[in-house]
Amino acid sequence: MRVNVTVNGAAEAVDDVWEGESLLYMLRERMGLPGSKNACEQGECGSCTVYLDGLPVCACLVAAGQAEGRDVVTVEGLAEGSPGGERLDPVQEAFVETGAVQCGFCTPGLVVQAHDLIARNPAPTDAEIREALAGNLCRCTGYEKILDAVRLAARRKAAE
Repeated sequence: MRVNVTVNGAAEAVDDVWEGESLLYMLRERMGLPGSKNACEQGECGSCTVYLDGLPVCACLVAAGQAEGRDVVTVEGLAEGSPGGERLDPVQEAFVETGAVQCGFCTPGLVVQAHDLIARNPAPTDAEIREALAGNLCRCTGYEKILDAVRLAARRKAAE
């Protein structure tokens, strides 16, 4: 089947999508957007988090056909000037600056989730940050650098 979808601001028509294919598979394998990671395939780790019509979802749990006529934004699409963003989003910059990126596998999902949190709440408390990121697992950082990144991005957002 063909899926007509807007991805990172560009209208796309993706052909040969099979009935049970996930949005994650379509994004990574058919569209060449490797940012969202394929880890658990059960919606438990958050590594594949993307925006679907402005709401964060685990792309592994969304059938590609469900994206028909909808708007998807991946971690690649957060960068300014996307597609092919020339300047990182402030959340992405904060993750780099604080060393929150280690192996990088969980990073795309964490960045999208943190981006959503700060868009909804530009001055989150530590408890709110922890709750917002509770669905995202990281095995490398111990989470402190991730919390530092979200705090930094929130401070910068508040200063705008």
